[in-house]
Amino acid sequence: MSFLTGIQDGAVTLGPREVLAGVTIGIEDGQRIGVLGSNGAGKTTLIRALAKTQELSTGSVRRTAGVRIALLDQRDLTDSETTVRQLVYGNRPEYEWKSDAGLRAIRSGLLPEIELSSRLGELSGGQRRRAHLAAQLSKPAEILFLDEPTNHLDIAGVNWLAKYLNNRFSGRGALVVVTHDRWFLDAVCEEIWEVLPAVDPGKGQAQTPGHVESYPGSYSAYVLARAERARVAELRAEKRENMLRKELAWLRRGAPARTSKPRFRIDAAETLIADVPPPRDSVALAKIVTARQGKRVVELVNVSAGYGGEAVLHDVTLRLSPGQRLGIVGGNGAGKSTLVRLLAGTLQPSAGYRLQGKTVIIGHLDQGSVNLKPVEHLRVMEAIREVADYIETADGQLSANQVARMLGFTGERAWTPVTNLSGGERRRLHLIRVLMSRPNLLILDEPTNDLDTDTLAALEDLLDSYPATLVIVSHDRYLLERTTDDMCVVTAAGEVRNLPGGIEQYLAEYAPKVEKTTGTGRGHQADDNPIAPRGQSRYKQQKQLAALQRKIDRRRVELDKLDEQMAKLSADPTAQNLQRLVDAAEERAVLTAEIDDLETEWLELSD
Repeated sequence: MSFLTGIQDGAVTLGPREVLAGVTIGIEDGQRIGVLGSNGAGKTTLIRALAKTQELSTGSVRRTAGVRIALLDQRDLTDSETTVRQLVYGNRPEYEWKSDAGLRAIRSGLLPEIELSSRLGELSGGQRRRAHLAAQLSKPAEILFLDEPTNHLDIAGVNWLAKYLNNRFSGRGALVVVTHDRWFLDAVCEEIWEVLPAVDPGKGQAQTPGHVESYPGSYSAYVLARAERARVAELRAEKRENMLRKELAWLRRGAPARTSKPRFRIDAAETLIADVPPPRDSVALAKIVTARQGKRVVELVNVSAGYGGEAVLHDVTLRLSPGQRLGIVGGNGAGKSTLVRLLAGTLQPSAGYRLQGKTVIIGHLDQGSVNLKPVEHLRVMEAIREVADYIETADGQLSANQVARMLGFTGERAWTPVTNLSGGERRRLHLIRVLMSRPNLLILDEPTNDLDTDTLAALEDLLDSYPATLVIVSHDRYLLERTTDDMCVVTAAGEVRNLPGGIEQYLAEYAPKVEKTTGTGRGHQADDNPIAPRGQSRYKQQKQLAALQRKIDRRRVELDKLDEQMAKLSADPTAQNLQRLVDAAEERAVLTAEIDDLETEWLELSD
């Protein structure tokens, strides 16, 4: 691989705070890098510095001559009068972008319902964000920086983007993406950079600025490597390590009944997770919930509903059972929020009827505005304790302080006046207050907004033992597969359908069909259903399938041997063995990626 760009001993100071210091890191051709870190750690600052839109306080940025950059920034500085066509295609003539298969694929994947003549000021926030993403993907760049590209994309959109980026960066070029979407990280990235936040060791001492640590492999490998580093170094942060071990246990177990090719399977490091229990005991939870709320929860029978006389949902029948954990998916604007408002009782049906059990207590996190006016005169912990001092879970009692720490309010932030909170922090506080109200029907509409990966893992850990019937609407595929047992889709026609096959079934049957790129991303083909092959063609494909399966089996045998070797090295954490473990982890990442490619090829041929 050849060097493209990098930072040498770089530091960035924003106001009185030194965000990054001593950062030396480079990007080479062929790399696909995911950037993680807590909110405010400096992830955006890092990629802006690499893209040279943020000046370094000290240090330097080197870039190979001729290397072109494209950056999807979270800032939107484009004039609202600019049209979508001007933003995405610039001054390129119409025949050029209409005849380019790659550009057509980007438009059909991200802008199917947006007119090119529309001005940005006429679009919704989500549409405007997708237009900016399409503009950066359309640029001929050797390095693509994407800051939270999955925001405002539904599950089908995230799935399309992952396939597009894998095709585009299968050969040359480099990708650097900041995201909290763990499924996306696992599907696309082959290396993880963790931006560690600035730390204040104590009063009267200088602040230690943030820095960057690199981990080979995807998100799954990153969780394993980080947990191992924590164990070998014998860190004092026992709670953080325990959370990592439970997250690792989930990654290892995966969800084979829910996906045709689970990407979260990890069979290594048995010593780390041997005593970790299953994520949740669904039977025990159902018993607890039934005792709290009886046999009837909420039922919608032949319900239709909408706004301003226009129906969004039609003839919906849905019954929640005690302890059920239901995930709801569907395209943007399909009516998912309308459905959960019906379930929560905040929206009345225009036809049909809704039934609710007498003992049901509803906690509803709406996707809309967060009303904290009644507690704006309080501090964060006071606003939480106003609801309750503790909650009961299947694993025991959690205090208000513990819940606050789990969801990101630590140290001074726990005593910040509510009026001084950011929008993301206000939503997090609202979520905590909903949880502390001890509902036995918990309805969460997009709960992952503004949460970093560690906080997401903590929320999932809490939901695993939360004694309530649970309904979640989310575009976070990882969260849905981690916390729910059942799934349904709100279709484009405003109907609700069960999904026994989970998200894979949704993508196969209900997600909109778009053009997709192949190879380097310049070609494309229609993503439709081909006629099944017959005769000699079918026989040839069967032979290819058998050959692929033999390759997969051989690679899995190699993977099993490597996992046994890593487990032995983990059991004896000497400095020499730690280096061997790191080398083995890199080898495992390459082998796992090869198996993933072979399995993808097998699935595509099988389809």
